[in-house]
Amino acid sequence: MTLPDVTVTVIVHNDAARLPRAVASLRAQTHTNIEIVISDDHSTDDTPAVARALAARDHRIRCIRLPENSGGCSAPRNRAVEIARAPYLMFLDSDDELPPRAVELLLAAHREREVDFAMGAVRRVRVDNGRRSTWMPHLVAERRTLKGIEEEPRLLFEHLATSKMYARSFLDRHRLRFPEGIHYEDQLFSAQAYCLAEAFTIIPDPVYVWYIEPFAAASAASISNQRHRLSNVRDRVHVQRLIDEFLVSSGHAGLREHKDYKFLKHDFRMYAGDLPYRDEDWLTSFADLMNPYLDTLSPGAYERLPRPERVVLELVRDGRTAEARLAARGLGHAVAPRQVTTDATGTPYWGEALPVTDRARRELDLSELELDTRPFSAAQFRHEITRLTPGAGASLTLAIRTYDPGLRLPVGPQRASLLLTPGRRRMTIPFRLDPVRPGVFDGTVRLDLAAASLPPYGFEGVRHPVIRLDQQGLSHSGLLLAPLDIPTRRIRVGGHELTVEPESRNPGRLQLRWRPVGVTARVIRPVVRRVARPRVRNALRLVASALR
Repeated sequence: MTLPDVTVTVIVHNDAARLPRAVASLRAQTHTNIEIVISDDHSTDDTPAVARALAARDHRIRCIRLPENSGGCSAPRNRAVEIARAPYLMFLDSDDELPPRAVELLLAAHREREVDFAMGAVRRVRVDNGRRSTWMPHLVAERRTLKGIEEEPRLLFEHLATSKMYARSFLDRHRLRFPEGIHYEDQLFSAQAYCLAEAFTIIPDPVYVWYIEPFAAASAASISNQRHRLSNVRDRVHVQRLIDEFLVSSGHAGLREHKDYKFLKHDFRMYAGDLPYRDEDWLTSFADLMNPYLDTLSPGAYERLPRPERVVLELVRDGRTAEARLAARGLGHAVAPRQVTTDATGTPYWGEALPVTDRARRELDLSELELDTRPFSAAQFRHEITRLTPGAGASLTLAIRTYDPGLRLPVGPQRASLLLTPGRRRMTIPFRLDPVRPGVFDGTVRLDLAAASLPPYGFEGVRHPVIRLDQQGLSHSGLLLAPLDIPTRRIRVGGHELTVEPESRNPGRLQLRWRPVGVTARVIRPVVRRVARPRVRNALRLVASALR
């Protein structure tokens, strides 16, 4: 029997519905001389029967089943490696796919030049909206072969084991297997592979399709999407310590700052974005788990971070968890702090009081944000809804407080507008912000959502109102934060159900969701989607208007 060129292992646990799609992507590979091993981590649903049925249709497919559930990805992968017959190995999760040329392209990279592994681009697809993006695109933008991770330490950010094809001889030579009994096994395995490899090739072509379900039920969410569990924090810190030990024992201690920066910028940053949605007990426990490890990280790693991320880190490390929640709501969105305090030298610091330790003074120094000098269009303000009052029909009255810690706005009332564009035309609602004290303004605006100009064939989507400030011919637009505890409200507006709610992730903006219902959903939108010619589409819009 001819040996396969590549063994692709599909790991699966209680995923009977999606397993056929993953296997179909392997059967559709342009390079056909492959072995497919379905490694079942002791599923209790129909997965075993589905796997057997797939194997019956293709002689290249083999099935194995673990005698008990391992609770992770490592054991099913390792059991498959033990029986793999090919000189090259790949790994696929049952909820993902390989693009048709993935095996062909990675195998060609191995045959072109002797390397320990080859890797390519990962395409991310959001299940909820179909949006596509490339994972860490800057790291896979060009084809190149590296002689060791030291030539490109940024690759530590690309820690997926599934984006790579490994030479079996490389894994065996170093006894490299997936660590069992821990989560985030890919991070440790990939760090080891990067450090142990004498050469590896990167290609810019997509070799993996990673399906992202950001709103999956907690019971079905991936490990990365279970950040609400304190055990998840504990697991992530544990694997980081294992990586640190490996870097020292393998002679790669010089990578520590790069690896620490990756942890702060990627791993901690994901938790930081969630902090506004955690209660005080959780935050206290989070700090207890995280801070001992944060204290071991390289100072140089902190210095490479943007200032807002350094502020959140310092507030967590200093036990100021309530302030950390406040600071985290601005990450990545140029949202100003509510207040800064200036010392005798004019240096501005986060918060209501001057920091007392050298570290806090270093980390909470906001000088580089240039709050008082940057151009007005790029200035930093903070707009918060302090009260939301439902009115008649689809109207809302918003009490808004604007913070201006850089004192960019002159004394006196300010011209402002609330902007919203759910359909064909922007809604612009002027209102006034009155001074409360230096750097703080209050205003009230009435938003009538029934007045939004929606397309006659309906609108489906999410919008977040923004606040525009006008000053001497210049304008500034900033996002509008909502109280995270406001109740969700659903309103029927024309042919739509409109949901008013706080955003459940990221900074927590006021979120408005339109969903077509009735005739708009059942008749008008399906017809419009099928019609491509502009004249016919315009005629249907007229019909839709008449039906209303």
